[in-house]
Amino acid sequence: MLIKVFGAAVQGIDATIITIEVNSSRGCMFYLVGLPDSAVKESHHRIISALQVNNYKIPTSNITINMAPADIRKEGAAYDLPLAIGMLASNEKIATEKIPRYLIMGELSLDGTVKPVKGALPIAIRAKEEHFEGVIIPRQNAREAAVVDGIKVFGVTHIKEVIDFLNGQSELQETIVDVREEFYARQNIFERDFSEVKGQENARRALEIAAAGGHNLIMIGAPGSGKSMMAKSLPSILPPLSLRESLETTKIHSVAGKLSGNSSLVSKRPFRDPHHTISSVALVGGGNYPQPGEISLAHNGVLFLDELAEFNRNVLEVLRQPLEDRNITISRVKWSVEYPASFMLVASTNPCPCGYYNHPTRDCVCTKAQVQKYLNKISGPLLDRIDIQVEIVPLLFEKVSDARPAESSALIRERVIAARSIQEKRFNQHPGIYCNAQMSGKLLNKYAQPDEQGLNLLRNAMNRLSLSARAYDRILKVARTIADLEGNKSVQASHLAEAVGYRNLDRQDWAG
Repeated sequence: MLIKVFGAAVQGIDATIITIEVNSSRGCMFYLVGLPDSAVKESHHRIISALQVNNYKIPTSNITINMAPADIRKEGAAYDLPLAIGMLASNEKIATEKIPRYLIMGELSLDGTVKPVKGALPIAIRAKEEHFEGVIIPRQNAREAAVVDGIKVFGVTHIKEVIDFLNGQSELQETIVDVREEFYARQNIFERDFSEVKGQENARRALEIAAAGGHNLIMIGAPGSGKSMMAKSLPSILPPLSLRESLETTKIHSVAGKLSGNSSLVSKRPFRDPHHTISSVALVGGGNYPQPGEISLAHNGVLFLDELAEFNRNVLEVLRQPLEDRNITISRVKWSVEYPASFMLVASTNPCPCGYYNHPTRDCVCTKAQVQKYLNKISGPLLDRIDIQVEIVPLLFEKVSDARPAESSALIRERVIAARSIQEKRFNQHPGIYCNAQMSGKLLNKYAQPDEQGLNLLRNAMNRLSLSARAYDRILKVARTIADLEGNKSVQASHLAEAVGYRNLDRQDWAG
């Protein structure tokens, strides 16, 4: 008897429908074709054990299974459940009426328990697009799949629940999530607040500008000057995620298996801070079984690289293309996947190996050659792609001991949201552009063209600091954001002067 069961394969952050054709005939052999990997081939043993433990008769006929389309590689144990249902149905142990109406995915343990899978959200989205009535997936994945409107989501914990449901002996409980209420309830809960940051007015201003325009930023200063603390407070002043951004972000985290069982939508902008020993594959994604890297997990959020100069230089260089294109394409001989990577890069570093170069009270023990060698670990082309470069000076005792709270994140966030609102209206007719940091050269000429006084100021700065053409564009983008924060329609010389001041590392005399 020939039966068709439907599953899905996740490629990148999208899913493709997989048709599992199971044919039962006379004989005692088992054949599995359609480009399965080792984990899929091993499913036969898990399925047999799960059925035996639960007193279901093991099919003893000749079973041939084809997983179509055959040119897409099927990976992982998530096909256990649909394969088991197909094997039972082909031997007339399960009624076949309901099977074509549902997309089924789940990994089986030896006792028949259904274990969670990755990519439940893109699977549910594809099932809706293909007009399935519903999806049957593990209970732990049900909430993330239930954010998709117009399709029923049934979370199960055991294969027996699925068999009884398909045979009409019981009903499954549909998972329903009030997405909007849950989404908005979690948006304003943060672990850190800028009111906890003492002093550092210049750095706070730089972070506000970075948040308002989506600009990349690097902080350089001595140990203990507050670089990491301020970076980790940054999410509290970023504008809230829109539902569109949240769905994009949730798909990536779903594919990577980063969502917890009680999660539905990602409600806050991601903040990823990988250790400096990270490999280039872990940073950009890929591997034998393609997975999103840290830059994609930071999509619509912040990628924080603490101690930037300690990262392997080859790892840092792979950031250059994603910072420009805001996506990453990973190509191998047999496959190619594309992941979105629109993130804010925030980095911090010490100025030298000992950490005290340019310190106001402590002497640096490094030679000028050591300082140069340390900073040269960060290449010029990468620094060019960082809009704001700010030096952090350690606080004096009077500032540290001041008990008065600083300006809160809520107040800063109001200004950031107002500036982003101006940018949304400005770029309304430009698809894919949402903030000043994403402006192309054409848009810069249209929206950030300085007047004659500003051009003279820029000319002098370019000559004095030996800035590149890319740095020129960065200055204009930052100046445009400063103007937006002040509510000015035009970019003025004062805005440009402040923007030039955020190119600290471009000064030829900075490291001697």
